[in-house]
Amino acid sequence: MRSLIVGIAGGSGSGKSTLARQVAAALAPVSVTLLDMDGYYRNFTDLSYEERQRVNWDHPDAFDLDRLAHDLRELAAGRRVDKPVYDFVRHVRAPNTVALDPARVTIADGILLFADARIRDLCDVKVFVDSEPDVCLIRRIRRDMRERGRPVEEILEQYESTVRPMYVEFVEPSKRHADLIVPHATDNVLAVEMIVAKLRDCLRAERILQ
Repeated sequence: MRSLIVGIAGGSGSGKSTLARQVAAALAPVSVTLLDMDGYYRNFTDLSYEERQRVNWDHPDAFDLDRLAHDLRELAAGRRVDKPVYDFVRHVRAPNTVALDPARVTIADGILLFADARIRDLCDVKVFVDSEPDVCLIRRIRRDMRERGRPVEEILEQYESTVRPMYVEFVEPSKRHADLIVPHATDNVLAVEMIVAKLRDCLRAERILQ
């Protein structure tokens, strides 16, 4: 069984993961596996905690793109993978992994999915979520304070020093590779319907060709 790979890219806080979950729910009863690019941050265990705090986590070099490409190829071929888990509180990779079983559709989301040619070439359908920067920042502040225990001053400093500059340099330009650009992903029913319709067409076409 080959798995269709859907890539959903966009800035931090743009609503990528929300859109991925909405598409997965709308595709039922088609089986779907969700994969987040955040799990593929490099494991900088050779650095101290203070040094890890200063890493530019929004640059492509911060990601283990070789492992991400490998896992996407495995899922596309219908094989199970063990996805890494990242600990955002300690800025290291967690010791445990998450087993992802192959499904008819794999939906991957991440800020830099389309910035690397190997990754975007593995995507059968590419979607870019183009949310307003102020909306993204508000969502990021809420998430980082609630889920990662970070003070607002640290969140804003990181946003100004790396998140926004890397968005301008790498993330935003990558949307030219997208098949569909979605504004305001949250509760965008029409966008979900369009993506699902495209995927169902692809699935039907594959059954005809097989």
